[in-house]
Amino acid sequence: MAAYTRFFAYLTVVFVAFSVAYATDPTQLQDFCNPMAVTADDFFANGLDKSGDTNNRLGSAVTPVAAAQLPGLNTLGISIARLDFAPYGLIAPHLHPRATEVFTVLEGTIYVGFVTSNQPDNRPNKLFAKVLKKGDVFVFPQGLIHFQLNVGKTPAFAISALSSQNPGVVTVGNAVFGSQPPISIDVLAKAFQLDANVVKLLQSKFCASA
Repeated sequence: MAAYTRFFAYLTVVFVAFSVAYATDPTQLQDFCNPMAVTADDFFANGLDKSGDTNNRLGSAVTPVAAAQLPGLNTLGISIARLDFAPYGLIAPHLHPRATEVFTVLEGTIYVGFVTSNQPDNRPNKLFAKVLKKGDVFVFPQGLIHFQLNVGKTPAFAISALSSQNPGVVTVGNAVFGSQPPISIDVLAKAFQLDANVVKLLQSKFCASA
């Protein structure tokens, strides 16, 4: 009986290990998706030499190149994006549920950081942050909240590589205060320890910016 118990325990460990290993995009079973139907244009995109429009409330723009923009990425498990910043522009705290991000600064000085997931024993979430300059690289682990802020007086831009053809984005403020229909004011007031009127104000701001 003990042998069977060990065997099933072993199978459980293997199953968990494989579940973790394949938590992102699965390995493709062919060179790329539908090789007989695609053309060279399906593997081509242009425009990353052009700055995105940073004339908005955050002073930033993201130009993604994922499977939706570049069909040839389908099943390949990677994507990239250009990130543009006006002076002091911000890409607000957000997370990618399906991808790790490798962030490379090409122009400017950008303050970046991420926070860990909830820790045991109610220890605070730890912030890892750094000021990056041209040529510097920083990694944001999959699923963790992170941000990027241009701390310079001139525009900046960077390129991000992501470990998914469709990394997804959850912007924390928009998701919490700008959802439709809105999350209950009672829930948000208690969760964030805010007055109900402050929650209403935040909801009005994020709904207006959606």
